[in-house]
Amino acid sequence: MVKRITKLIILFWLTLFCASFSAQASLFDKAPSAGKFISVDQAFAFDFSQNNQNVILKWDIAPGYYLYQHQIKIEAQNSTLTPYTFPTAEKHNDAFYGDTLIYKNALSVPLTLSKAQNNSVITVSYQGCAEAGFCYPPETRTVPLSEITATSDSASTTVSLPQSNSANTEESLPFSPLWALVIGIIAAATPCVLPMYPLISSIILGNKQNYSLKRTFFLAFVYVQGMALTYTVLGLVVAAAGMQFQAYFQHPVVLIGLSALFILLALSMFGIYTLQLPSSLQTQMTGWSNNQKGGSPFGVFIMGALAGLISSPCTTAPLTAILLYIAQSGNLLAGGGTLYLYALGMGIPLILVTLFGNKVLPRSGPWMQYVKEGFGFLILALPVILLGRLYGEVWELRMWSALGLAFFGWAFIVSLRSQQGWSRLLQLLLLAAALIVTRPLQDWAFSPITSPAQPTTHGVFIPVANSDELHQALANAKGKTVMLDLYADWCVTCKEFEKYTFSAPSVQNALSDAVLLQADVTANNKQHIALLKEFQVLGLPTILFFDKTGRELTELRVSGFMNAEQFIEHIEKIKKYTTQRQ
Repeated sequence: MVKRITKLIILFWLTLFCASFSAQASLFDKAPSAGKFISVDQAFAFDFSQNNQNVILKWDIAPGYYLYQHQIKIEAQNSTLTPYTFPTAEKHNDAFYGDTLIYKNALSVPLTLSKAQNNSVITVSYQGCAEAGFCYPPETRTVPLSEITATSDSASTTVSLPQSNSANTEESLPFSPLWALVIGIIAAATPCVLPMYPLISSIILGNKQNYSLKRTFFLAFVYVQGMALTYTVLGLVVAAAGMQFQAYFQHPVVLIGLSALFILLALSMFGIYTLQLPSSLQTQMTGWSNNQKGGSPFGVFIMGALAGLISSPCTTAPLTAILLYIAQSGNLLAGGGTLYLYALGMGIPLILVTLFGNKVLPRSGPWMQYVKEGFGFLILALPVILLGRLYGEVWELRMWSALGLAFFGWAFIVSLRSQQGWSRLLQLLLLAAALIVTRPLQDWAFSPITSPAQPTTHGVFIPVANSDELHQALANAKGKTVMLDLYADWCVTCKEFEKYTFSAPSVQNALSDAVLLQADVTANNKQHIALLKEFQVLGLPTILFFDKTGRELTELRVSGFMNAEQFIEHIEKIKKYTTQRQ
């Protein structure tokens, strides 16, 4: 009996305690506090390891948190890093920053040192957020390095670089090498190439037409393999050179220079000028090719290899564009494979002509010139990809829009020359496509007229830059409640507060009796770090409230987004709380 009564008493007090705790929590249930977020070291546990020339940077990312790829900066001091790449990241859409790349759960970045002296270090900075809408200030860590020898350096160069580049092949080359096969077939349809195939096929056969089908295919295939060998070697050489200078290919000046070169190559496809080897060199190579014996596998192979060097005006620009582009990858497999497939694509129509004669060729006409000009637009896509790395996704989208408008406009003009009945439908489709792709340009050009500027509330706040200015502002508050908004450009939720909450007239009316302060800690300098440390702020957004005596109301601190209605309710709780304490 006594045990039952004791259990009932314990159960009663536990129920009363839980009810009291629940009631206390409900008072601030709509006021997210920093207590529900973990420290930055817990959210992104950083570690590193070094094994001679190999260094690995590791982050263990807590569930519900993520790191921004573009915020990870790695700098070597008194040491030299070979070019490195980041692992494949996950796409993430921010309301204010658009599409970004993030990492969840874990991240490992392998680095290779080509040189490291005593007291060498690697400085690593990174920044991330919680999925609940809470961002941490940028963090910086210093990685001490052990000295490495020249022997280990050379060993690392041969082992680590291919691994790094192969892991990033998809990022370096957004087009699969199989596209090179398609591009090669299209290049064969240009006016400088397709009409020459009947002549080339007769040279391959040695002006004899009595070969068996198997022998004919073999000779044509050998010719194509000779041409493919030349292109493959070119691809390997260029990719190997790119491997040595890959870091320079990411420099803004180099990217802009390559983009300008691609534009010049595209202009040659539009007939602005002719791009080809010097005539003297072409004549000499043609003479070497003519000295070979048709019908002989060896002679046919040599003719194909020399033909790969004698690029026609229609194929020089596409070939040069492909070579320049794969140079950025530094990947030998992608470089050689891409050029081999390109040559194979150009050779497929030649094999068909050699086997079945001219009857398999389409009728010559203006369409071949259109194919050549279409190649020009394809080459113009490369500067968009390169410049997009420099100027971000917004400008990249605008450049794609401009290129799409130019392409569909050109296609519409070409379609006007057709007298076919279906051409009217095609013209309507091209006009519709042009209107669709111009949307990013329209939003950019007419945004001041068609869409109101995002409301800004910076003018409502009194800026404070450091702890001293804050305490001076608290002293000058003259018995008023003070709100301090900790803001940063890298804090997405801070911008949501600015756009959706602080800009609301009802919120501004509720805060009319308070002194509004704002500390912009975007730069994350020493003064900003000291201010955040003074108030034990883990990250942003964080909004602090001070009573009329200048004491912070820590239990009413806000960390996390609130819409206008929730924020007004929170302000009313603060007013009620401060009134009860008077």
